[in-house]
Amino acid sequence: MTRIAFVCLGNICRSPTADVIVRHHLEQAGLDDVEVASSGTGDWHVGEPMDERSAARLAAAGYDPSGHRARTFTVDWFDRHDLILTMDAANRADVLALARDDTDRAKVRMFRSFDPQAPSPDADVPDPWYGGPDTFDEVLGIIERTAHQIVRHLLDERAGRV
Repeated sequence: MTRIAFVCLGNICRSPTADVIVRHHLEQAGLDDVEVASSGTGDWHVGEPMDERSAARLAAAGYDPSGHRARTFTVDWFDRHDLILTMDAANRADVLALARDDTDRAKVRMFRSFDPQAPSPDADVPDPWYGGPDTFDEVLGIIERTAHQIVRHLLDERAGRV
């Protein structure tokens, strides 16, 4: 079993969007031995559903965002996940600040390190919270193309090509 976590700030926009989209593509690829989850580094949205603007973009694209409830990243997530993908440099720094050792730190990567169009492996997924509709569309596009690459990477790993 492979377990992947997506982490953003409040766990209501970017990381749950990644959770929903990657989960969908994993199911389509028949990878039922991969679990995904999402959380935020802040706790002010715990228990809340996804931001309605993100949820609307996902629903319009054919995904189901209805099951999401925001959670906070805690140190025990290192024990429960093999790969922790952060949405921006601040999220990465917050997650790494909780790491207990090099094993924990080795699990943390930037989400866009899988994005074939990222300007660098350390590129941020922009936070759409303060942006307009175009920002939510941009984030959806980034996450969709990166989700395809994550699934491709997992398939290549299983085939011994990585």
